[in-house]
Amino acid sequence: MPLTIGVPKEIYPGERRVATVPEVVEKLRKLGFSVVVESDAGAAANFDDESYRNAGAGIAANAAELWSSSDIVFKVRAPDAGEVALIKPGTTLVSFIWPAQNPDLMQALVARKANVLAIDALPRQLSRAQKMDALTSMAGISGYRAVIEAANAFGRFFNGQITAAGKIPPAKVFIAGAGVAGLAAIGTAANLGAIVRANDTRAEVADQVISLGGEFVKVDYEEEGSGGGGYAKVMSEGFQQAQREMYAKQAADADIIITTALIPGKPAPRLITAEMVKTMKPGSVIVDMAAEQGGNCELTEPGQTVVKHGVTIVGYTDLPSRLAKQSSTLYSTNLLRLTEELCKAKDGTIDINMEDDAIRGLTVIKDGAITWPAPPPKLPAAPPPKPAVAAAPAPKGHGHGATGPMPAGTLAIVFGVGAVLFWLIGAFAPPAFLSHFTVFVLACFVGYMVVWNVTPALHTPLMSVTNAISSIIAIGALVQIAPPLLDTPRPDAWIRGLAALALVLTAVNMFGGFAVTRRMLAMFRK
Repeated sequence: MPLTIGVPKEIYPGERRVATVPEVVEKLRKLGFSVVVESDAGAAANFDDESYRNAGAGIAANAAELWSSSDIVFKVRAPDAGEVALIKPGTTLVSFIWPAQNPDLMQALVARKANVLAIDALPRQLSRAQKMDALTSMAGISGYRAVIEAANAFGRFFNGQITAAGKIPPAKVFIAGAGVAGLAAIGTAANLGAIVRANDTRAEVADQVISLGGEFVKVDYEEEGSGGGGYAKVMSEGFQQAQREMYAKQAADADIIITTALIPGKPAPRLITAEMVKTMKPGSVIVDMAAEQGGNCELTEPGQTVVKHGVTIVGYTDLPSRLAKQSSTLYSTNLLRLTEELCKAKDGTIDINMEDDAIRGLTVIKDGAITWPAPPPKLPAAPPPKPAVAAAPAPKGHGHGATGPMPAGTLAIVFGVGAVLFWLIGAFAPPAFLSHFTVFVLACFVGYMVVWNVTPALHTPLMSVTNAISSIIAIGALVQIAPPLLDTPRPDAWIRGLAALALVLTAVNMFGGFAVTRRMLAMFRK
């Protein structure tokens, strides 16, 4: 029998997101499910009840009606005690749970004999799990919104400008942490024209920072900082001391600091001290994206914007909700992809397959029993390294099959033969031909050297340049073919024949070159 998916209205203070949007409701119904949405559940994200009705969803008048009629419940925030009391035995709850931080909630859900899939427990290192990765979706939105909040509090342009009233320097933005949120912030700030610097304990993200227009600031201390699941690990005291010294320098120079550092299951690391805040310029801004876990800045007040020592410190804990429509759309798409994995038969029922590494990682409670934490997923084995190719021994001689510099004797013979040929041409050819031939030889030599030093990837774009050169050849050929002007002698028949042949070959080169270049450029157009 097809199951019913229920979407309650979020009751957490300030939460404006909704777990499913009308566009996704239609796709859930194609999988065989019925969908019920609590009245006004999407109102804060600009999705009214009528849009849900048009998508085929039913509307429940209140939370009690919704929870009682739902077999599966999609939520954003973890349920509170009142919502837990409404859960029917056997109900499957899909939501952010944070089992390590909420042991009491886990016990309450066990008492209701529920199945609980914590979207935050997804094993992110699995490539096939990326389509269900709501943490990444929300982090990207948070990073973008953090820059917008910083710009609002900063009170000055991000990009540098030269105006009639004077020169405006670009803002200097420092971003602590280059995970998903940090990279989104780097790209947004760089696109606004700021000078962006960033740091992360994971050295491998340096190229990503640079590709987005930022400058990677390295800590003068060698230690690898990669942790599991795409997070950083706790660093040694020596590294942390070197990192604090670097942050102190950046704080004194930066106009805006955005902090994103989080370690799963632990309070947010303190990166920006009160002393660092005191050294910042008046009017500077700190956006602490880790405020909900205590904050990366010592002076952050979660959920508040405060001004201390002339610095505005933004500690909002609801950054995704400040882009409610966008974040709701992405989150509901993540849940849709999860539902497709649970319902591969498209018959409106789900199978919580504990043999599937992604589903096993998500499942924190199964049939009223705690199954968290999940065992590490079985990652595919790394391919074996390719055997090293032994270097060919250098040739010792210049005999048969040797590949080395040309022997001096052979080189002398080649140059001698060339000199004799040039002497013969100079002795018997007309003077006009000799001058043209000299220019031709020099042009071949220069052209060969130019093309030889061009990167092979640019040989096709070089066709457009050869087209222009070919047009010069075409003009010369036309001059030879055209009737003579005034009393100038008419070229010999064999010269006119060569000119006609050159014109044909040049035309092929010109039109073929333009065709190839056009097809190449079309590859880069959307």
